[in-house]
Parts: sequence; C-alpha cells; structure tokens
Amino acid sequence: MAAAGQDNSFRDGKVDINADFPENGTNNGASIQDVDLLDEEDDRKPLASPGRSPNKAIEDDKSRSRSRKPFHYPTNRRTSEELDSHSTLATYNRYRYYSRLAPPDDHRMRIPDHIVPATLFYPPMFVDQSGKQGSLITIFSIWNTMMGTSLLSMPWALGQAGFVLGLVIMVVMAGLTLYTCYRVIKSVEGVDQEGEVLEFSDVCRHYLGRWGEGCSVFFSLSALLGAMIVYWVLMTNFLYNVVSFAYENINAPGNETSASTEVLCPLNSSYTPDNGNLSGMFHMATPGDDDTFHHVWERVKTVPFFLVILVFPLLNFKSPTFFTKFNALGTMSVVYLVVFVSVKASQWGIHLDFSHTGKDVDVTVASVYFPILTGTLSLAFFIHNAAVSICRNQKHPENNGRDLTIAYICVMVTYVIVGAVFYASFPKDKDCIEDNLLNNFSNTDTLAFVARVFLLFQMWTVFPLLFYIFRLQFMHTLFGSTYPSLVHVIVLNLVLVGVCVIFARFLPHIGTIIRFSGAFCGLAYIFTLPCLVHLVRLKQAGRLTWPTGVVHGFIILLGLANFVGQFFFLNKT
Repeated sequence: MAAAGQDNSFRDGKVDINADFPENGTNNGASIQDVDLLDEEDDRKPLASPGRSPNKAIEDDKSRSRSRKPFHYPTNRRTSEELDSHSTLATYNRYRYYSRLAPPDDHRMRIPDHIVPATLFYPPMFVDQSGKQGSLITIFSIWNTMMGTSLLSMPWALGQAGFVLGLVIMVVMAGLTLYTCYRVIKSVEGVDQEGEVLEFSDVCRHYLGRWGEGCSVFFSLSALLGAMIVYWVLMTNFLYNVVSFAYENINAPGNETSASTEVLCPLNSSYTPDNGNLSGMFHMATPGDDDTFHHVWERVKTVPFFLVILVFPLLNFKSPTFFTKFNALGTMSVVYLVVFVSVKASQWGIHLDFSHTGKDVDVTVASVYFPILTGTLSLAFFIHNAAVSICRNQKHPENNGRDLTIAYICVMVTYVIVGAVFYASFPKDKDCIEDNLLNNFSNTDTLAFVARVFLLFQMWTVFPLLFYIFRLQFMHTLFGSTYPSLVHVIVLNLVLVGVCVIFARFLPHIGTIIRFSGAFCGLAYIFTLPCLVHLVRLKQAGRLTWPTGVVHGFIILLGLANFVGQFFFLNKT
C-alpha cells in the first residue's frame, strides 16, 4: 500500500488497439502510438453504427489511411451517444481513460502503484520504440508495484506470528500468491485471441459472467480504498511528527536532532486515546497541559482534519499529469527504508533469545496470532489487478512465468530484509514493535525524521493519483463516464475523504487496516476468482480432473479462513 499505499498506496503502459478489433485471427488496427491524425470529419464518425460492425469500420479506416485519430485528440471527441452498443461504449471509454492519463504528445501511461496501465511501473528509457519491455523491466515493474505501505508493518506482523513460523508463512504466502497471479496472466491467453481483454475483470466476465466482472471491479476498488485509508493514517502520523519537531525546535532550541540509537516502547508509555500522543510519541519539550499548540495539534483529534485542507483541493483535478512526475519517489522510499533498517540493525546488533534464559530479548518461535501475518501478506503480495497490464507489453510473453517468479522472490527478500532484520535486531521487548516501525523512534532521531519527511511528501503526491484511479473506475462503472460533472467528483471525493478521516480519528492503526483490507480483497482477487476462472477454462476444454478441483477448492477455503481468522484477534492492534 501499497497501499500504501501503495497505495497507499494505492501505490503504467501503452495500449495496443490491435487486440480489440480482430479479424480472421489477425491484427487489423494500428497502435495508438503509430497513427496519423485524420481530418475532423473522420473524427466525428462513430466507432460503429447500425448495420456497420466494428470490424467493417476498421476495414474502412484501413482502406483510407490505416490509422485512427487518438482518443486524446482535443477537439470533437466522440460522445457516448454516437456509440450504438454497450460493449463498444465500454471499449471506447477504456481507451479514452488510458490515453488521457498522459498529455497528447506523450503516449506513455502514467498512474501510480497498484493500477492497470503498464509503463508507469518502469523507466521509459528501457522501453524500445515498439512500446515493448524486456524481462528486467517487467520484473522491476512487479516489484515496484507490490512495494507499499505494508513494508512499514512487516516487522510487527512477523512478530505476531512468531519469528520462525512467520518466516515460513512468508515463503508459503509468496508461493501461493505467485501461483494465483500466474493463473491470472495465463487466463488471458484463451480470451485475448478474441480481442476482448483489457483487464482481469474482462476475463472474469468472459468465463464467469457479469457477476464475475462485478466482483472483480468491487474488490479492486476495495483494495484501492484500503490503500487510501492507510495513506491517510500515515500522512496524519508523519505530518504530526514533522510539525511537532519544527515547533519544538523553534521553542526549545536546545533539543537538537541526533543519530541516537534509542528506541521507544509504547507499552511503557502513558498513551491514552484522548491525549493525541499515539504510539509512544512524545513532546520533545515538556509544555504544560494548557499549552495551546498541543491542544490544537493533536495526532488523532485534530491533525486528520488539518490534513483535509492540504489534500482535498488536489483531488478534484481532471488530469493527474503533474503528480505523475513524482512516481520515482516510490522506489526511492523503499530503498531508503531498506538502508534505514540496515543501519539501525548494524547499530543494535542481533537480539534473539529462543531459550528464554534472560540473557537477551525473548523471542516467540510460533504464535496462534499467525492470521495477522497472513492478512498483512495478502495485501503485501497483491498485484493481481495490475498483472495483466504489466505483462501485456512484454517483449517475450513466453517468459512471463519466469519473470513473475523472479519478481515475487525479490519482493519476498525485500520483506524479509525489512521485517526479519528489524525484528531480530530490535533491542527491547519484541512486543514493543509498532505496526508502523517509524513509531519506535523519537523525533530526535535524524534518520527517522528524514524518513518521515520523505514519506510524507511521497504519499502527498501519490494520494491524489489513488483517488483519480478510484474515481475513473467507479464513475465509469456507474455512469459510463470518467468525469460526469464536477459535482459528481466533489461528492465522491467528500465521501472518500470522510471515510479516511473517520479511520484516522477512531482506528489509527495501519496494521489492522492492512490485514483486514488484504484478507477481504485477497479472498476474491487472490484466492477465489483466479481459481474459479482456471477451473472453468479446464472444464470448457474438457481437461478438468477431480484432483485439480480439490486443490483449487482448498486454495479458496484458505482464502476464506484467512479472512475469518482476522476477526478472532480484534484486540491485536
């Protein structure tokens, strides 16, 4: 989250028009990137009209210039009234959605982590003129997409399961999510030849019907909403600490930052929900209880509302082009966190005592709270709603399985470095580890302060993009238009911001939000839909066997158990 995500993190690519207009098994259209502009009379002509099929329309276009004006051409765009079928309307709106993510002179799709387009996930200098990417960029794209807000909660989640059992679960969940993600990519093959697939939701509609497509879209939007909530909670956290740091240094200049190795243990703090001093954070100075600043600037009671002033005006833009310039910050933040944890671990050393002799920090080998980790990992390994788009531009599609495997291994290693290394080196009681690892450091810690400032700016630029993508999918589904009116957009944004503020005010625990969001969305998008689509494909091909049905049925039950298990540990935040 991603969500953060991530997201947070909430949290890319060129669209090839050829795949959507097949004729006799061959490609009949030109890539959007290669077309020449037609005159405005051609642009006014509908994609299809009564008695004129889409294939015939393409033939006519080919006979004139073998090209079609891009949908982002600024004048005389086609209106939905000109389109005579729901399927053509949906195809048109998707193309218009994709092409409008970039300026008219830039054909690269630029949106943040976790969502459909492809080239946002990789640097454009590594893409050839045909718009295809190699295996290295595909691997990087998948890794970059999955890295999100879950990274901050990984040490905490690992500790809930126990150190040894947690590492085993990390490997198992990586393998399980890898398999279902591979099934998502493979499911496209049977439908893609018919020119129907843009997203996995199209695959679900093809094999499962409208209810499958509806479930796919709903749970994809749910994952985005979860990432937005996590982002809001984290931005509240970082904004509170950054402003508090500045205020205290101005009013108490003697308190200077340092590279202190001191860590905080919230279990020993005097936190109450009413004092705004959440998760072990404390005032650097010691003002009286009547201090005006600390009455106005409280973490859970006021800062979530102040954040509305900074963020809400950015959510109503039609185009997110400006914010896409900061996408590289996502990768930089992950690298910084890995370096940050590595530096802290080198300062602390390893503190593990499996035998409970009292010579070092006691460590739990295994715990019944392991569903907390599985729920967190469900979101941490979630790439299924973007996998089709990322791999669509692969130069060698036959390598998708290999590249996906390597990417998942890289993701798992990154989570292990941050989660296991931080947990193993943490010098105090392991129960002190927070669901946001930065909460274990005071404002006087230089590296932690830099991390908060950096992440605050990165999330502030990504958050409008998450809203933008949610709005596009939601509005298109309900109204058939990505921007029905400014009123529609403002109302939707107010509702979404209200939900985020409520969570930041009454449930400011990203670990709980991540694990429930991951388990809920993963139940459908990771465990159920890929398996059901695969079973239907096998049945239609006459290759379905009972062992295959049992194995995939068991995977679906694991997803259900993962979701239900979250409710048994509501007190673990």
